[in-house]
Amino acid sequence: MEANMYLCVGAGFSCAVIARKLAEAGKKVTVIDSRSHIAGNCFTERDAETDVMVHTYGPHIFHTDDKEVWDYVNSWASFKPYINRVKTTSQGKVFSLPINLHTINQYFDKTLSPSEAKEFINSIADKSIGEPVTFEEQAMKFVGKDLYEAFFKGYTQKQWGLNPSELPASILKRLPVRFNYDDNYFNHQYQGMPEDGYTKIVENILDHENIEVKLELPYEKEMLEAYEHVFYSGPLDSYFDFKHGHLSYRTLDFKQEIHDGDYQGTAVMNYGDVEVPYTRITEHKYFSPWESHDKTVIYREYSRLCEADDIPYYPIRIVGGKDMLDKYVAEAKLTKKVSFIGRLGTYRYLDMDVTIREALDAAEITLSKINNNEPVPALFVNP
Repeated sequence: MEANMYLCVGAGFSCAVIARKLAEAGKKVTVIDSRSHIAGNCFTERDAETDVMVHTYGPHIFHTDDKEVWDYVNSWASFKPYINRVKTTSQGKVFSLPINLHTINQYFDKTLSPSEAKEFINSIADKSIGEPVTFEEQAMKFVGKDLYEAFFKGYTQKQWGLNPSELPASILKRLPVRFNYDDNYFNHQYQGMPEDGYTKIVENILDHENIEVKLELPYEKEMLEAYEHVFYSGPLDSYFDFKHGHLSYRTLDFKQEIHDGDYQGTAVMNYGDVEVPYTRITEHKYFSPWESHDKTVIYREYSRLCEADDIPYYPIRIVGGKDMLDKYVAEAKLTKKVSFIGRLGTYRYLDMDVTIREALDAAEITLSKINNNEPVPALFVNP
């Protein structure tokens, strides 16, 4: 075994960041991925027919309050300003999300001021709910029955394949209600899009003489013997051969269409009515608004339960459904020479900035442990 050899399983942001930090510290790192490309689900590429930069596995908008992470990604790519403005079609009309003063006035056919809107929403909110436990309770307590059913209920049922009463309240806590006309979907200080796409960022991070990248190479347990330590960003349950069962994920199917001109006039259009089979339509040229294209690429996005050969996207953390995860976490903590990282390795929904922050922290902890001749933790964050 060559000294200081480390293996990173997965060529997305988690492993790329860790690999780079280790490589810069003089460690030899191999990065493998079962797919034919780097960058994981953040993979972007130019569409051959239209030249539009396409987010192959669905759109990713970079947003964060973490200045160190913002500076980090900007050191690898040129970012352009980008504000995510989401629209939704519900009950035959188009509204702005997140719910803001315009949404409230439009939906209820009113001309309320901010203070009047607060009072009005308070009057229709369900005050019988104490501390919300479920998604449905959270929405009902926030905005009441009408807005919940128009904007959250149907979309959520399609997205998660579950009744909102089965999902935790924490999912909805990410969605603000605003009593002004601000339709910026995110509240974060730093927001933008990489000018040349996300694949180029990961490519630049991995471009180091101490890093070797091998694609179309799945991880095999026998590989563990050849390395001092493995960083595993694949599915947690898969590593243990599903011995306690399959953790639940949603996967996404995309139906791509190419049209002349402009299709919907915005990057993201949600569809809140449960009768519409797709959750949203994304128009990808709008994710690069500084470019000009004669044709356009859209994705109709369908969500369903993840099966054996599907790409897992979102972990389904249902209320009271922790038992299986707890068993896998216990297994992980007993595992030697392996660290479980990232969205799949820790079975959590993670935005890109959090993924990068955790990878930076994991690399720092790893190098400290190596220098002190101490074991590297199996988990840097408790799932």
